[in-house]
Amino acid sequence: MDMKKKVNLELSGRSPAEVCVLALDHCRSSDGEVNGVTEEFSALEVLQMVNVGLRSLSKLPSLPKLHKLELSDNAICGGLEALAQKCPNLTYLDISDNKIGDVAALEALKPLKKLKTLDTSGCKVSTGDDYRDAVFRLLPHITYLDGYDRHDNTAPLSDDQDDDGAGPHGDDEGEDDDDDGGDDDDEEEEEEVGLSYLMKEGIQDDEDDGDYVEEEEDDDEDGDEQPVRGDKRKRDDEDDEDDEDGDDQ
Repeated sequence: MDMKKKVNLELSGRSPAEVCVLALDHCRSSDGEVNGVTEEFSALEVLQMVNVGLRSLSKLPSLPKLHKLELSDNAICGGLEALAQKCPNLTYLDISDNKIGDVAALEALKPLKKLKTLDTSGCKVSTGDDYRDAVFRLLPHITYLDGYDRHDNTAPLSDDQDDDGAGPHGDDEGEDDDDDGGDDDDEEEEEEVGLSYLMKEGIQDDEDDGDYVEEEEDDDEDGDEQPVRGDKRKRDDEDDEDDEDGDDQ
């Protein structure tokens, strides 16, 4: 898509002065210059022109409120002084995967005293010996270069990155949902285990009661037998007395 058409599409009926973030990634510049972005975008804070075929920044308009500019994957080899003149409040600049060949080309960024994050990874300049030390000496106000500070600590995600991506906040909500689902499953499992345990206990109690009844029945049977044996002994004694009487006669 042509860059001018992309700009009109992004406006969506708004006036340029109402736009704070403008994303023109992967459209096409007709002449290697910035097309369609004018000084009317006076409130613009974030401008993304990734992989649009830029070779020059000479037609970049004055954007005094711009603080984040993404220009990666283009063919820019110099002319960075336009940034200091037209975007004096830049704090974040991504010119990775361009054709910046030496540290001298970055000297044009010295007036950008608010610049804290600079990305030149993928450019020829970033492959030179002592490159990082040279850039930090040239631009002492820089905090992060190619994703790391001068002590090789990783740069944190910027607020703009958090806002642009649906990512972190959306993911957290999804994780919360998953956690809630997991809790419900755990509760169901606990209920099932509890029910099984109670049923098992009930069965065991029934079995114990059954054993107790059987023992009582055995005791009753034993009690019934004792009188029977007593009667037999009594009859035997009577028979013996009868026999003795017969012998005396």
